[in-house]
Amino acid sequence: MEPAIILVRPQMGQNIGAAARAMLNFGLTDMRLVAPRDGWPNPNAVAMASGAAGQVLDRARVFPTLAEAMADIDYAYATTARGRELTKPVLTPATAMSDARARVADGGRVAIIFGPERAGLENDDVARANAIITVPVNPDFPSLNLAQAVLLSGYEWARETLPLEPAPHGRRPDGEAPATRIEIEKLADHWEERLTDAGFFFPAEKASSMKLTLRNLWARLPLTRADTRIFHGMLRQLIRRD
Repeated sequence: MEPAIILVRPQMGQNIGAAARAMLNFGLTDMRLVAPRDGWPNPNAVAMASGAAGQVLDRARVFPTLAEAMADIDYAYATTARGRELTKPVLTPATAMSDARARVADGGRVAIIFGPERAGLENDDVARANAIITVPVNPDFPSLNLAQAVLLSGYEWARETLPLEPAPHGRRPDGEAPATRIEIEKLADHWEERLTDAGFFFPAEKASSMKLTLRNLWARLPLTRADTRIFHGMLRQLIRRD
């Protein structure tokens, strides 16, 4: 069960829409709004949500108070950069979301609470949470906008299900296979042969170095099998035109 994202007294529709986008980036869809300043629904939020993230707004629920928004929540994290006189665990987003995953695995229901853009959560809001999330940022400028804060928490929540590394460039989105070493060698041979015939490697004393540079270029390019066929075809067409 995913965490509920509770936005307390959000002030601008654009920020709600941006938060929805940040949520959907990491598969979060349970948005709860507490007394949004400009009412709900908000056309500015829809415009900012940019297409697919509109589904988060469509499912969003509005509550008059934070207590009502938390009625089904077993454990809640309040996000704030300011020091509080309230005695609560203070966690980084990574630690908090690790804790949240463990609680959800045990059948618990968790929520992350975000305050209004201008001043953040009030003490009365934080008092209802079990723990505080504070991002370890530059102490001279600790301010994050609403969508940034949601994005950080969403990333830390989903990080165990995300790829360890970005997708490799060896394959194109259409699934085209990368060129084999033999295919690249044959392509390099073809171009070297034709460029030699055309007198490209001149003067003679620099020919060896130029061929080495060109060979290295072919090996360095992330070519697919389709790419090699295109380069072979280009060269044949140029020769026929001559």
